[in-house]
Parts: sequence; C-alpha cells; structure tokens
Amino acid sequence: MAVTEAVENYLETILILSKKQPDVHAIDICSYLGYSRPTVSIVLKKMKDDDLVTVDGSNHIKLTDSGKKVAERIYERHTVLSEFFEFLGVKRDTAVEDACKIEHDISDETFDLLKNHYKKLSGGSNE
Repeated sequence: MAVTEAVENYLETILILSKKQPDVHAIDICSYLGYSRPTVSIVLKKMKDDDLVTVDGSNHIKLTDSGKKVAERIYERHTVLSEFFEFLGVKRDTAVEDACKIEHDISDETFDLLKNHYKKLSGGSNE
C-alpha cells in the first residue's frame, strides 16, 4: 500500500502529539495542522481502513504497528534534516520548513548517506 505525503503528515502529527499528551483526538490533529474537522475525519477514516490507526470508543486515536513505522520514519527524517540544515547555518524556521518539504521525497539511500555524513560531521549519534 502506498502512503501519500498527506497521510505521512497525519501519522507524524499523531506520533508527535502522542509524545506530548496521553490521548490524541481528532480535534488535537485539527489544531496542530490547522485543518477543519471534516477534512481530518475523512483522512482518519481512510487511515483506519488502511490499518494505520485505530480509534477506540472514547475516540482516542492510536497508531497501529504499521502506522507507527511510517510515522517514525518520517519523524526521523524531519528531525535529522532539520538538525543538519541548522548545522549548516540555516535559520531554525527555514530549516524546519525545508525539512518538511524534503522528508517525503528523499530516497532511503540518499537519506541514510546524509544522516551518516551528518553524524560524522557533528560528532553525534543520530539514530
């Protein structure tokens, strides 16, 4: 199943929100992304049908194993790319914005090489 950029953004948002709060609801996603409730509901239904999220009786949204795998992949790309761009001297806001644009399209091969190169340059351990 191919996951679209929009769905990747939703999954990443759910992951980020779940790190900050115990329960994630559709309204939290609306607030975070600035989308309307109907738009979020439509995408959540599709993600639920594709087994990327579950929604329980209290409307708590949780990532499935496959949804979490996609979310963590995108989140890692976002984090590493943002940090790398800042390391190069790009202003934080621009670095984050540029990372958002690139994180969905960069190949695994290019990302892995960039991440390893950044790790060597910065002396860090970006896993």
